[in-house]
Amino acid sequence: MTELLRKAFEEADKLPEKDQNDLASRLLEEIETERRWNGSFGRSGDMLTRLAEEALAEHRAGGTQDLDPNRL
Repeated sequence: MTELLRKAFEEADKLPEKDQNDLASRLLEEIETERRWNGSFGRSGDMLTRLAEEALAEHRAGGTQDLDPNRL
């Protein structure tokens, strides 16, 4: 455990029980969200690479056009 996390837990330990439980719930939710995001991104890496390669090939073949900033 890092020193910063240890300090955060020490400070959290001084909070009333309800506040500790609220903080713990938010922390656990954040950890789960991070796990899901990392899992989703990890599985999509190959697809993103393929899409980027297709987009570059289309651009090199002249199949794209510059964006008109007046139309955005």
